[in-house]
Amino acid sequence: MSPRFDPAGLTFGLRQMLNDEAKDRLRGRLNEVHTWPSVYMFKFVMEPDAARMEALQALFPPESELLRRFSSGGKYLSVTVREVMLSAEDVVRRYEQVGAIGGVIML
Repeated sequence: MSPRFDPAGLTFGLRQMLNDEAKDRLRGRLNEVHTWPSVYMFKFVMEPDAARMEALQALFPPESELLRRFSSGGKYLSVTVREVMLSAEDVVRRYEQVGAIGGVIML
């Protein structure tokens, strides 16, 4: 499967973890556009799977806003999560945690 790209130009794969250089670039971009603490919007795409969704949902606190939307054919599930994050490092850490879940594309 080909890699996906996020708006900051960083490459993410299905199970690919961020390397140190990508983490540094992400931190830098996040610090340029956010004043911490800040509401951050995470976006993910995956094939619908209850266990995968449960694992993803477990990474976010109950007070997070979570929106699920199925593709028109129902083959894919888009998940948007808004959460108050305290720092760019917290965002990077969360992406690392999500990266450990197989089959989740991070946008």
